Amino acid sequence: MKKLKKCPNCQGELTTKQVEKILKGGVNTAIIQVEAEVCLKCGERLYKPHVVRQFAKIRTQLKNQETFSLLTSLIIPILKSNWRLSLQLK
Repeated sequence: MKKLKKCPNCQGELTTKQVEKILKGGVNTAIIQVEAEVCLKCGERLYKPHVVRQFAKIRTQLKNQETFSLLTSLIIPILKSNWRLSLQLK
């Protein structure tokens, strides 16, 4: 995937940052810290495709109350990257 140099919304400059992403599924919530390209002008966040796929997987697991499965599937990626995870389970 080609890295964008300008924001697709406002043409502002993009910079790589660690950001918090809140994911909800059913009554459960996960807060993870991931890398994103962030527009310095409008704040738009652009995520890599594999990160977006991981968001969908996490939302599904939260919705289905698969919290143990969620934790075990995230431990390895978290240890290998700069991700940070916080879960709020009901």
